[in-house]
Amino acid sequence: MSYPFKPDPRLDLMLERVVDAPRELLWRAWTTPEHVKQWFTPKPWIITDCEIELRPGGLFRTRMQSPDGKQVNDRHCCYLEIVPNERLVWTDALLPGYRPSGEPFITAMISFQPEGKATRYTATAIHRDEATRKNHEEMGFYDGWGTVLDQLADYVKTI
Repeated sequence: MSYPFKPDPRLDLMLERVVDAPRELLWRAWTTPEHVKQWFTPKPWIITDCEIELRPGGLFRTRMQSPDGKQVNDRHCCYLEIVPNERLVWTDALLPGYRPSGEPFITAMISFQPEGKATRYTATAIHRDEATRKNHEEMGFYDGWGTVLDQLADYVKTI
């Protein structure tokens, strides 16, 4: 993605917050499978598996497990852009190697900007149309992604 990216409120959802941690720690938590598994889904859900090939065209895959033990949401995404300690962009519209996927939902952009000793964290979910954006918001985007960000902020204090 070339910048500056301008979100479209009709199509995109954004969550922005200052996190009391250096962006290098947030980056590590986002780009290391063992770390992603600790915070990436709202508890009591868990991530049981994560694969990361940190390169454009590489794989970002997570598998979630519900509180009753059901394995769900084995999502395969393709990294589009990687700027170390600054920005990650991936999409489920493409599989690794830029192969088209069957049912695209979002392109996600996570940015990490220094703000003193803290980091301005911005997560943007980019949707193909207004209906998909609305559906994602109604599914609980702000609560879910906000909870996950809280978990990330707590987790990076331990690494």
